[in-house]
Amino acid sequence: MAKPKTQFVCQNCGTVHNRWAGKCDGCGEWNTIVEEDPMGGIGSGPGKVPKKGRAVALTTLSGETEHAPRVHTGISELDRATGGGFVRGSAVLIGGDPGIGKSTLLMQAAAALARQGHRIIYVSGEEAVAQVRLRAQRLGAADTDVLLAAETNVEDILATIADGKRPDLVIIDSIQTLWSDTADAAPGTVTQVRTGVQAMIRFAKQTGAAMVLVGHVTKEGQIAGPRVVEHMVDAVLYFEGDRGHHYRILRTVKNRFGPTDEIGVFEMSDKGLREVTNPSELFLGERNSKSPGAAVFAGMEGTRPVLVEVQALVAPTSLGTPRRAVVGWDSSRLSMILAVLEAHCGVRLGQHDVYLNVAGGYRISEPAADLAVASALVSSLAGVALPADYVYFGEISLSGAVRPVSQTAQRLKEAEKLGFAGAMLPATSAELPKGGNARWTKIEDLPDLVSRIAGSVKKLGKGSDDD
Repeated sequence: MAKPKTQFVCQNCGTVHNRWAGKCDGCGEWNTIVEEDPMGGIGSGPGKVPKKGRAVALTTLSGETEHAPRVHTGISELDRATGGGFVRGSAVLIGGDPGIGKSTLLMQAAAALARQGHRIIYVSGEEAVAQVRLRAQRLGAADTDVLLAAETNVEDILATIADGKRPDLVIIDSIQTLWSDTADAAPGTVTQVRTGVQAMIRFAKQTGAAMVLVGHVTKEGQIAGPRVVEHMVDAVLYFEGDRGHHYRILRTVKNRFGPTDEIGVFEMSDKGLREVTNPSELFLGERNSKSPGAAVFAGMEGTRPVLVEVQALVAPTSLGTPRRAVVGWDSSRLSMILAVLEAHCGVRLGQHDVYLNVAGGYRISEPAADLAVASALVSSLAGVALPADYVYFGEISLSGAVRPVSQTAQRLKEAEKLGFAGAMLPATSAELPKGGNARWTKIEDLPDLVSRIAGSVKKLGKGSDDD
């Protein structure tokens, strides 16, 4: 009898190896390769001759289409991030750091849907029923008709949620705890995770129930397990936040039924998560308008404008190599801005430490923040406070030119609504709102910006060793 063949699978990236090794060739992680039986789980051999397939009906691209019916939670920030609510028959994967508030958010959403008359099933694989009930009491959700179970076996979960009336929403917390009898592997391994997720997605597609799966994240902030899990589901949401701050951001990174650049903002309290309908006021709170090195950036998150303060500190250094510390922005882009300032504006920062921070722990990813960052750097170096009632946005090229950005009108309307009287923006910006009392200062290039901020300061690099 032939010896059964085994395979070795990396539990971090899913790469299959012929033999065990300490380091994975796919992702470079150590001690993540585990021996698994290829005859069980996804990708295993059939074990017998497959049956003959059946022909399926073919159709054309033209024809009537229907909008995907959605289950509206009533939590506007959650509905915004999902594109208008959970789509029936879809699978949504939510990831986040431990203790960030994933279970709290889903419990509040389940309670809100149950109050609307929907049938909600909450399956916990990490906590006992009594623990989930304690959370529900703290959140004021204990009086709702949310159906609760504590189970980790995939077959038992499917049999439970299939019994009786079809549920409108099923919450699985979390996918790393699921295990199936059909997969010969330990819970949490790649084989078990893929088997469990595939079974849950199959149930959602067949019955039309919305499925929400909770996933753990690695130390790099990515959802644990193979990336194929993210490809299998219809939407992927990341619940972000810093334990040192009381706000949380629900960010969409994949959505087959809506936009992928929306965010929902929440504030953590002792009563659970509270919606933040105006994030700009949250990120601009307690702002010192008279301090040099602070500029308000008018950014966009999907269709929502967000105003956030960019803080910079430029100080002479006693080290051979000056420090460059960045929080909430791309450090490589900061290096580019510093090089453009020195090459085209004569602003010498080679003998200065540079610290850049985005207030409130918010993270900026769009290049439109270049102009705000450059303004904050020049303001800190010159010791001149920027106008407190101005916002800044624009992309800076390597030639020093200030390039226009998209959705200019939305940025300016949000700034005017919050009481800002003017904006510094690219000279070629289009779609400027008409009317109103706001002042637009158009910047053609970076030297123009530096001369406007410096004002009466004769020499920006005053006090440095290069002067």
